[in-house]
Amino acid sequence: VSYIYVGVPVRTAMFGTESRIQLNDSFATIDDIQDFVVSERQAREEADRRFLFTSIKADEQTRMGVVTDIKQELRKIGAFKINYSSRKVSKHRKF
Repeated sequence: VSYIYVGVPVRTAMFGTESRIQLNDSFATIDDIQDFVVSERQAREEADRRFLFTSIKADEQTRMGVVTDIKQELRKIGAFKINYSSRKVSKHRKF
């Protein structure tokens, strides 16, 4: 599994309050996603590459447009196995 994290940085004073993309342990842009996935594929044995999933972990403040942009980049390189995750919302939360 290759992880793409999306959300507001913990250190907002340093990195701002807009959602940022993080590929494994590094901040990145939409343009970096294709290279990231290709390098993740190449780091695996050829027989294992077909089992590679991309996991998008987004926080509740992330706009859907950012997630859509990430999905579009993944489609361009044929990374169709995508897992989405977020944190569980409390039962008592009102929308």
